[in-house]
Amino acid sequence: MLITHDTRCALDTVVDLVNTAPEDEASPDALPDVAALADFVRNHEISDVGVLSELDLSAVRRIRGRFASVFAAPDARAAAAVINDLVAAAGTTPRLTDHDGYEWHVHYFAPGASVADHLAADCGMALAFFVVAGEQERLRRCEAPDCRRAFVDLSRNRSRRYCDSRTCGNRLHVAAYRARRKEAAG
Repeated sequence: MLITHDTRCALDTVVDLVNTAPEDEASPDALPDVAALADFVRNHEISDVGVLSELDLSAVRRIRGRFASVFAAPDARAAAAVINDLVAAAGTTPRLTDHDGYEWHVHYFAPGASVADHLAADCGMALAFFVVAGEQERLRRCEAPDCRRAFVDLSRNRSRRYCDSRTCGNRLHVAAYRARRKEAAG
């Protein structure tokens, strides 16, 4: 599956956005305030975003939950329904642009759109490409028992199981190794 630079950026952004949500009632929200949202926007180089407000923060948190449901969707039809709603509500207006030193690429948000509409349009379209390509199963949650972070499996054989093989994957492999050694030692 060919993934363009802007689609990859949108995928990274949507994964990071979904992963800002608290995992449970005891976990903190990684988007607690407008300043955190501004950092998120800056870190992801989201262009054409004006002054952010509490309304923007609320709207981004709402679409974050909708994006999370795409990663939890049981099938392509369910994922498509959520994506269609997100993209339609954002009032997408595809346009070619070559800003900030990047080659020509497509933005799906309307000029002057809110940050939530911007994310819904660009990130929604990036996820839509996976559904269209029959690759919705690549939109996953970490299989580590104590982690439910979202990720996009871009491995060649669709075999990635953990959000990060160096942390979640390695931790589980080490635990399994120690359990086998303990069992062998009797």
